Order: sequence, then C-alpha cells, then structure tokens
Amino acid sequence: MKQYIVDAFTKEVFHGNQAAVCVLDAWPDESLMMAIARENNLSETAFTVREGDGYRLRWFTPGGEIDLCGHATLATAFVLLSFYEREAERITFHTMSGDLHVGRRGECLAMDFPAYACHEVAVTDQMEDALGARPKEAYLDRDLLLVYEDEATVRNMRPDFARVAQIDGADVGVAVTAPGTGHDCVSRFFAPNIAIDEDPVTGSVHCMIAPYWGRRLGKTTIDAYQASARGGEMVCKLRDNRVVILGDAALFSVADLML
Repeated sequence: MKQYIVDAFTKEVFHGNQAAVCVLDAWPDESLMMAIARENNLSETAFTVREGDGYRLRWFTPGGEIDLCGHATLATAFVLLSFYEREAERITFHTMSGDLHVGRRGECLAMDFPAYACHEVAVTDQMEDALGARPKEAYLDRDLLLVYEDEATVRNMRPDFARVAQIDGADVGVAVTAPGTGHDCVSRFFAPNIAIDEDPVTGSVHCMIAPYWGRRLGKTTIDAYQASARGGEMVCKLRDNRVVILGDAALFSVADLML
C-alpha cells in the first residue's frame, strides 16, 4: 500500500498540518484503516479509491472516522494531482459530506466545501473553566465555535483538555477565534474527544469560522491564520452556502506500507 505524508496549508515542510494519504485500488477492511490511522498517530489519515468520475475519500483520526476534513482533502488532492492525475485540473471526491471539488488555482489548490451554520448558544461557565477565558459568543454546528475579542487570548490559551472533552457540544471539537492583526481572524482547534488535543490547521472548521467573520466584517473573502505551534494560513471565499478554501501543500515523504 502506497502512503504519502503531506504538510497541508503551508509551502514548507514542518509547518501546516500533517496528513497521511493512502491511494488504494480497492477498499481494505475498516479495521485495517483504523489500525493504520492509529499507527500513523496523525490528526488524519485519508484513504482514497477511484470511483466513477472521481475518487471515494474517507478520513480517519486516531479516534475514529469523521465526516469532513479539510487538510486531509487538500493533501489527497495534492497527491493525486502530483502523481496520478497530472493532466487534470480538478478532482471530485465522493464523501460522507457529499461531492467535494478540489482544483488547481494558480500555484495553490482550491477546495469547495459546504458552509456550516452558526446557531448561537449560551456562553457557559463550563466553557470558561475548560479554556481559561470566557468567550463573548458561542455557536454550534458539527463543532463548537467560541469567539473572543483579543488575539492574544487565543494565542496564549492553555486548555484543560479533560474539561474541553466534557463541554456540551464538544463531541467533535472546539474552535476558538478572535480578530487578527495580520489576518482577518486567528483561531485554534481542540478535539480531545477524537484523540486530537490540538489540531495544527483545520480546514473543515473554517466552514464555520469564515462565514462567521464574513458576516461580522462584511467581507466575502477571509484571510485566516490558525495559531497552533506549527501554524498555517488559508484564504476562504464565501459563495452562498459554500466556502472555497485556498491553500498550499508540501510533500514530506513517500512510503510503502508492508501490509
């Protein structure tokens, strides 16, 4: 089995978010995919098989399969367009979240994702206790989004991950965001319930972050930075109920899994 390790949302290795990408001729047992994801111990391992006019794509964290992942989609498209579909301009992925399209956009790649809704929920003491700072606003869709007014609060946050896992609405993860100085917004993403304390750069959560800041700032293009230790940046373009996320990727390794 061929496996690629790609750093997504960066032009340089050792930055952005790592994803393993396994390109397959046929689907292995789900237990094997789960074992590979745990062995890799990255935030995502993506598995893809050609299907019809595109590729079926599935994403596994060390804690289980999820329904949408941005950085591993970017990484998979980068691998396919670099090694398997060199003449193609676009890849269509058939996924649990519907068909996702990723195409070349100059020197980067553009991903067309569904926008998440922002249903406002109450700010609670539970949120403050887990994150160490009280948010000004809170919203819920697949993930929980907590809004702060100070960039330094987000950058310097030291969550209690055991408490984060217990927050109502944190079944997948908790995003924290604030206005940025060099970018429209900064964010971080914590997901201890799927065995990821902090995800370095998270494309899917920007399907919630970007629409929030688009409404608040009156913009259709959001320049976003995820302020993890590795760091990563992306440009998000808002179109009706879709978010087009532009990002770069860098290849770290190519390997044969001895399975």
